[in-house]
Order: sequence, then structure tokens, then C-alpha cells
Amino acid sequence: MKLTFYGATRTVTGSQHMIEVNGLRILLDCGLYQGRRAESIARNRDLPFDASSVDMLILSHAHIDHSGNIPNLVKSGFQGDILCTHATRSLCATMLLDSGYIQERDVEFINKRRRKRGEPPVEPIYTKQDALASLDYFTSQSYHRQRQIAPGIYLRFLDAGHMLGSAITCLDIEDKDTGKHTRLVFSGDLGRSGIPIIRDPETIEEADVLIMESTYGGRVHAPYDEAEKVLERILAETCIESGVVLIPAFAVGRTQQLVYALHRLSDRGDIPHMPIYVDSPLAIDATSVFRLHPEVYDEEILDFMAQDDRHKDPFGFEDLRYIRSVEESKRLNFERGPMVIISASGMMEFGRIRHHLANRISSPKTTILIVGWQAPNTLGRRLLEGA
Repeated sequence: MKLTFYGATRTVTGSQHMIEVNGLRILLDCGLYQGRRAESIARNRDLPFDASSVDMLILSHAHIDHSGNIPNLVKSGFQGDILCTHATRSLCATMLLDSGYIQERDVEFINKRRRKRGEPPVEPIYTKQDALASLDYFTSQSYHRQRQIAPGIYLRFLDAGHMLGSAITCLDIEDKDTGKHTRLVFSGDLGRSGIPIIRDPETIEEADVLIMESTYGGRVHAPYDEAEKVLERILAETCIESGVVLIPAFAVGRTQQLVYALHRLSDRGDIPHMPIYVDSPLAIDATSVFRLHPEVYDEEILDFMAQDDRHKDPFGFEDLRYIRSVEESKRLNFERGPMVIISASGMMEFGRIRHHLANRISSPKTTILIVGWQAPNTLGRRLLEGA
């Protein structure tokens, strides 16, 4: 068995790892590298292996740094199965199309500048149509079900507790040449205990080979209820000052956690009433996918939903409004506080959050609440470091 680490090595994004065993090439994840524009385009456009030689792809979860280059993989000649959980498949149907749209818009902007310099146009890494075509290769399975994916190779998914549908990949492999049994475990991104909505990460008792993410290394995170107390305090101060809280949030995962937290805080009377806007079409679509997969919810949210009709939808409550149209988003520029605007992208590199920042950042009544990891060389990282 041979392992090659093509992406997410000495960096966080662009997860791509290759297993070669029993004459097969099995790719673990196929994510987009995220960083400076020119470097990202160069690293993502040209795959470091022959796509047509890959027999299958096992996908840990739907975040773009793990799934986002799948359309390019298929466009480049991949014809195998893409194996994942049911919820991951549902999320990718939304997220990859959105990523294709972003690729197209990004190239439009680049080509305007190239035309001014007399340079030829460039093509997007992939299009929405490429993303749509890649969805035909997805096949999904439940957690804990063991499935033979090739002679002598068995796949099982355990809950990684990172986001809806995230999985720890457990591969039991019988080497046809040596007869040796190897259990290879790929963690994908791991969640931590006590995160709302989804179950805690499961543990695997035994592994011969372990490939594990280490985004936060040995950092100890504060308990989740402490983060909620910070949110309570900021919203109380914002209400007094008639201010605005801008929350750049990943459209998938973090936005739903925030909405559910705000629902619970509002329900308990721990935060003052004020308009709360989710201004992100992708987040709206992703929230619809969350509603479709209660089978992966933890007991706490299921108990919350079972209280009465008012709690049946954990992602909807009186003060919350979802904004889809561009016109509605622009109207928020003229709204006065107090209010909360949750918008993508989480690292502030693109999306409607950039317009809200441009419109509000100069006001002393604006609070920018950063709630997710910020990659190097992104606007979010620069703001986090006080640029």
C-alpha cells in the first residue's frame, strides 16, 4: 500500500490524499486550496495526478476545502464513484453548484482586467454545468454500514461531529499480494464535543494507519456556553447603542449553529428583540438541507423540536428573516440598528458580507463578530490580526 499526500499538507485547505493498493487508486477528498487568488487558481486548476487513473473518491464532508475541486476532477477525466454520507451528498448538490457560479464570476472579473491589458481571456476552473455533471457520480450510504467497495476493501463511515454529514472514514483492506490486513482511518475534519445540532465525534478503537487533521493542534477551546455568553453580551450592547452586528459566517454549518443558538437565546429571553437577517442564498439553501436530515441531529436539538409547534423548526423564529434577493440585500444598507446581519463568506473573500463591510465598517456602532477559522492571506485573517 502506498500513500501520497497531495493537498492539505503544511496548510489547512485543499484536502487530497491518494491510497494505492490492490491495483486501485483511491482518492480521499478533493478540495479547493484557498489563499491568494493567483496561487489558488494555479494550484486548483492543474491536478497533481491523472484524474482518469483514479478509481474512486471517498469524501469526508461537504466543505469546499474538501469537496470543492470534484467538478474539476470529473471534468479532467474521473469516472469512478464518489462515496459519502447521505447528508454530504445533499449538501454537495447545493455547494458545488454555488462554487461553480463563483468560479464563473471570478473569471469574469479577471478577464475584464486582462482585456484592459490586451491579454487573452482565461477559462474558469469549472462551471456550474461542470458541477452539475459531477453530481451523477455521487453514491451515498448510512453511518456504520460496512460496504465492500472493491475486492478485499471494505468502507465504513463513523460520525466526525464536524458538520452535517461529516464522516470518519474507516477502510479495512486485505492486501491481495501479501494477504496482510490493514485498517486505515481518515478523520477528515473532526468536531468537538458539545457542539449544537450534530452528534459528538465517535471514536475508533483500532487503526494501523491514521490520517488525521490538526487544524487547531493542541489548542483548548472554550466551552460552547461561554461563546453563547459572549454573544449575549455583544447583542445587549448593540441594542443599547442601536448598533449593527455583522457576522461573517460559513454558509454551511456555522450559520445554522448561529441561528439555532439565537433561537434558543431568544426563546429564553436572554437577548433583546431585534431584527436578525441571514443574507446568503447559499446559507438559505443549506438550511433547507439541514431540515431534510434530522436523522443526524443530536438529542438536545430533537428535544428542543419536540416541545411544541413554535420549536418545530429550530432554524426559524419570530425575529429571524432570510434574505435571498439582491434587492432585499441592498435595502439592508439603509436599515438602522439595532440588528444582526449574518452573511457569507466566512473568510470575507467574496459574497454579500463584503458589501455589508464596505457599507458599515467605518461606523463606531458596527461590531464585526468573527466566529470561524480564517485562512492566511484572506481578508478575514487581516481583520483578525488588526490590519
